[in-house]
Amino acid sequence: MSAPAPQDRIAITTVALQYEDDVVFARQRARTIAALLGFETQDQVRFATAISELARNAFQYGYGGRVLFSVDREAPDTFLVARVIDDGPGIADLSTVLGGAYVSRTGMGIGITGARRLVDRFAIESARGTGTSVTIGKALPMGTGPVTSAVVARLVDTLVKESRRSPFAEMQRQNQDLAAALDIVRERETEAVRLAQELADTNRGVVALYAELDDRAQQLARMSESKTRFLSDVSHELRTPLSSIINLARLMLSHADGPLLEEQEKQLGMIQRSAEWLAEMVNELLDVAKIESGTVELRPDHFQVHELFAALRGTLHPLATNEAVRLEIEDPAEPLPLYTDEQRVSQVLRNFISNALKFTSQGEVRVTAAAEPDGLVRFVVSDTGIGIAPADQERVFEEFIQVDGPIQRRVHGTGLGLPLTRKIARILGGEVRLESEVGRGSRFSLLIPRDARPAAEAG
Repeated sequence: MSAPAPQDRIAITTVALQYEDDVVFARQRARTIAALLGFETQDQVRFATAISELARNAFQYGYGGRVLFSVDREAPDTFLVARVIDDGPGIADLSTVLGGAYVSRTGMGIGITGARRLVDRFAIESARGTGTSVTIGKALPMGTGPVTSAVVARLVDTLVKESRRSPFAEMQRQNQDLAAALDIVRERETEAVRLAQELADTNRGVVALYAELDDRAQQLARMSESKTRFLSDVSHELRTPLSSIINLARLMLSHADGPLLEEQEKQLGMIQRSAEWLAEMVNELLDVAKIESGTVELRPDHFQVHELFAALRGTLHPLATNEAVRLEIEDPAEPLPLYTDEQRVSQVLRNFISNALKFTSQGEVRVTAAAEPDGLVRFVVSDTGIGIAPADQERVFEEFIQVDGPIQRRVHGTGLGLPLTRKIARILGGEVRLESEVGRGSRFSLLIPRDARPAAEAG
């Protein structure tokens, strides 16, 4: 601890160490000064104990000495400081003492190291034949007002009026301090035991919670497996009879077995459309089941985007029956080769386009593709339809969810198309994004790698 400038140090009192009783008196003075400066009881005892140990060392090994108490103002803190000085033979091997390895004739030798642990600041100077000077300091408590010369003068006046207590009285006081310290230790031990018990109870609760979560996870896994198996089984069982219904309806509508009445054609048309809608739902259920069971395998191949778009035009233009809505599928300006699963990419785009046609009453549905950085390609299907509210833009990707509205109630849907597109996009190594504004249309994007092979293999 560096010594403060003289103007920053205010002397309090000095205690001479000529007799053994003076060691006890130095402890009394340290305790009283600390109390008057606002230290708590435990800090008073710590400071007084440190002074007692150092004063006893000075008396026993330095053949007397003195203790100088002062207040040192070292910005931003103020310290209660005591310097214990003797003119004895000094300490020959100071590093051994400070390291705690020294054993004195009494078998102790822990006075200096013990005092060092009790204070905030500690400094020692000693050499053979020049005596020893130990300076200790303890920071004043938070909230203590400025310690001015007037404050110290009142403190000194109180010390002058205080009579010296007998060693027996001081021993009684030390015993009281020790008892109080033991009470605090017992309280802390009790609190530690309580906290340990609470921690043990919490640990048992956490273990039980993890066990319950594991059971729930296993139950969910079994339920998911059962659902996937059910969807797969039902889908396979329904596809054959639905195909038969659709084919029979087409056959009858072609008048192969003779002419039909107008009402009969109308009813057969309804049967065919209902069966086709149900077949679409069955196919989507089967795809969902395959994806969830992990049995979907990509079949990547080389193709050009304009080839994909040509196939989409042939498939989807018949669906654009509303003359007020244009379907524009734009080929990219430059050749855009891909190596991925063309069937799955087409499935996602067909879903986007058919949804856009359903929910756009006038304007256009536009399909574009463009290369992106990092080897990606972005397909965009934008429309001028009814749009999707921000609160519903995540819900539309949940299974069997359809946003309520007049057009939605009029148009049939399974609620599986968009969730399926998100799952397929992830299998392709990409993602689906949605931007929409109510009344101004929607913009669905499919962002996937141009090359589905791993980077090392592709390179």
